[in-house]
Amino acid sequence: MSDYCPPFSLTGEVVTLVAAIGEMLGRFELRLEREDPLRLRRTNRIRTVTGSLAIEGNTLSEGQITALLDGKRVIAPPREIQEARNALTAYERMPAWNPGREHDLLEAHRLLMLGLVDGAGGYRGGGVGVMAGDQVLHMAPPARQAPRLMADLLAWLATTEDHPLIASSVFHYELEFIHPFADGNGRIGRLWQSLLLSRWQPLFAHLPVEGLIHRHQAAYYQAIQQSTGQTDCAPFIAFTLRMIRDALREGLPPQVAPHVTPQVAALLAIVTGAMSREELQATLGLSDRKSFHERYLRPALDAGWIEMTVPEKPKSRVQRYRLSASGGTIRDMIERGEIRP
Repeated sequence: MSDYCPPFSLTGEVVTLVAAIGEMLGRFELRLEREDPLRLRRTNRIRTVTGSLAIEGNTLSEGQITALLDGKRVIAPPREIQEARNALTAYERMPAWNPGREHDLLEAHRLLMLGLVDGAGGYRGGGVGVMAGDQVLHMAPPARQAPRLMADLLAWLATTEDHPLIASSVFHYELEFIHPFADGNGRIGRLWQSLLLSRWQPLFAHLPVEGLIHRHQAAYYQAIQQSTGQTDCAPFIAFTLRMIRDALREGLPPQVAPHVTPQVAALLAIVTGAMSREELQATLGLSDRKSFHERYLRPALDAGWIEMTVPEKPKSRVQRYRLSASGGTIRDMIERGEIRP
């Protein structure tokens, strides 16, 4: 038996995210009890499929995928329709699969890629890489090594005592690193992480994390590239957990209507990518550092609308600040006039 263990470390951010997600799960379960669970799960499954396919360039909307689920005719490119039908079938079958069984993993890939790629349901026979546009992010190990590497990874998964949130993220990254299939590695990686998490907490079966990953697609690829570069998938674990946390946040009804001060609204409006404190102050035209911190930055951080790029070292000289998924939602609501600072 293999004693392989994927290389990863537990950062302060990861530990904090695991705790935050655990607290939010209880509130999410209460929502499922109060609402029609079948309707909510159907809605979230549609969002999950839409988001996962959008990451791969599929342009079908939630409405079109809903129509396909209902057996209605949809006018769209045949390949995109096939991708959506395959994904709907795969996510429907997901509860029957054992995440540690290679046979089930291959069957899931067969369903996802049926009619889309030769050899669906089997490991690749040639070299492949992870691409972002024209940029090569990662060249996968040789094809002859893929079966052994996957056997080692599945053996580790069967014996690991790591928290499911961490183990599922590690498995997802490692599968992307090995890239065992000619195509569909991203789709199967996201599906299998959902399966692993749903074995721990059933509500994860249809939590629409994929939609958030699509909205942060550049960060998704950056996390893969950074993890590969440092031979430690901690950046990917942290990214994935942020997406899970924010998906839970978006799925929860607000406990109270969010109050956004004019100063915080102004800050949210100007954040683009990851920015330093100096860049934020300059963009806002502010010279008083203390006032900026107390009236703009600190309230936005406390609300979870702005997040640090180096949360485990708040005073790091390379610290940058970016909009969180929930911060993006608040900004959109302000722009639509649904929240008035």
